[in-house]
Amino acid sequence: MASRNNTWANIDWLVVGLYLVLVFLGWISIYAAVYDEEHSSILDMSQRYGKQLLWIIAALVLGVTIINVDSKFFVSFAYVIYGVTILLLIAVLMIGSEVKGAKSWFQIGGFAFQPAEVSKLATALALAKFTSSYNFKLEKLQSLLIIGAILVIPIALIFLQNDTGSALVFVIFSFVLYREGLSGVILFMGLLVAIVFILTLMLEPLVTITILTICAILVHYFTTRHFIDALKAVGISASIFMSFWLANTLLKLDFSTTKIILLSAILSSIIFGIYALRQRLNQILLVLLIYLGLVMLTFSVDYVFNNILEPHQQARIDELLGIKSDPLGVGYNVNQSKIAIGSGGMFGKGFLNGTQTKFNFVPEQSTDFIFCTVGEEWGFVGTTTIILLFLALLIRLIYMSERQRSVFSRVYGYSVACILFFHLAINIGMTIGLAPVIGIPLPFFSYGGSSLWSFTILLFIFLRLDSNRTEKLSY
Repeated sequence: MASRNNTWANIDWLVVGLYLVLVFLGWISIYAAVYDEEHSSILDMSQRYGKQLLWIIAALVLGVTIINVDSKFFVSFAYVIYGVTILLLIAVLMIGSEVKGAKSWFQIGGFAFQPAEVSKLATALALAKFTSSYNFKLEKLQSLLIIGAILVIPIALIFLQNDTGSALVFVIFSFVLYREGLSGVILFMGLLVAIVFILTLMLEPLVTITILTICAILVHYFTTRHFIDALKAVGISASIFMSFWLANTLLKLDFSTTKIILLSAILSSIIFGIYALRQRLNQILLVLLIYLGLVMLTFSVDYVFNNILEPHQQARIDELLGIKSDPLGVGYNVNQSKIAIGSGGMFGKGFLNGTQTKFNFVPEQSTDFIFCTVGEEWGFVGTTTIILLFLALLIRLIYMSERQRSVFSRVYGYSVACILFFHLAINIGMTIGLAPVIGIPLPFFSYGGSSLWSFTILLFIFLRLDSNRTEKLSY
């Protein structure tokens, strides 16, 4: 009994308090989003706000149960939980129900369960288990391959369910690994890939390759500080391109401009690569490899965009980047959301007085677009308060992660913070038009049992691990 009392005494009650406040505000927001005068009682179980109360009560029971479980259970059964989740992801592909084009739900009577939500916390446990294993070293190739498998398996299965939003969440684990020693070069490469992908969609390949070439030459100059060598690089690159272009014109080879650009980039990289090897300029060689990889990526973007992404995903990206405008079609949700948030002004229209919300102008206003209800009824002050509450929770989780003696607890804690941050940033970004609409729920606010329960379990497992922060858990 003393041990159990000690556990409750060591619980971080600040995090519990922030959790309860956010859950309560989320419940009130759902009530406002789908308010029906004929069912005005917030306890009406026939309405979404009544059902959400049941999910909240169940979530609190789950939280209390988790606190009373021995923290070593989560360490010992991390791989088992991960394995069971993978089986659920496979099973939902075969016998799951399709909702809005995504076959990612188990329908059991009136209750729907989405394994993709649970897979985030299962992956966090598996990643924490592996990185805390004896003699683990992140720089070893074998370790990187195993980590890659832990992440790629659920991502692939969720992609097959046509649930791109949930799959993208797993990208955030790269920041967890960065805390554990992952090279910043890898994160920088990921950022470069995203930038090149966007540039290629917005610009012609020639312009993108020109920008990449200029950047590579600038990096060469700032690395070596040899201005003459940089000028030579410009001259050689331009000469090779012009040579291919003239040969194509004079000999009537019928090469496309795209092929000429690609051949020029490859030949230039080979020449500079030989020079770098002779001069033992390893940094320049690395820059060349990155440059050549990004050039190859430029010519694969169109294939990925047109053959892998779904039409509605293509349309949303086009709308976000301003390539196409469809305010009454794919851009309707975001436009209405921005109107609702903007109409709230500084202090909002008041609780249950949101006209955009009341007349259902914003689709999915109790789930993916719940934040626009907050913006319309509570205004700038209300939305800022909600964001500050989330930031307080995230900062506290990072602080808690750093005070752990156990690697398992630290890695898991950072995973919790990163997952919550990704959902917060993307969901709010969706509602104000800064991110594509990919179906990411706002933690503790969006309607639904699967989402609320998964975030609750995710958070309370860390609270339980943190209650034993002075101990070094055995693996």
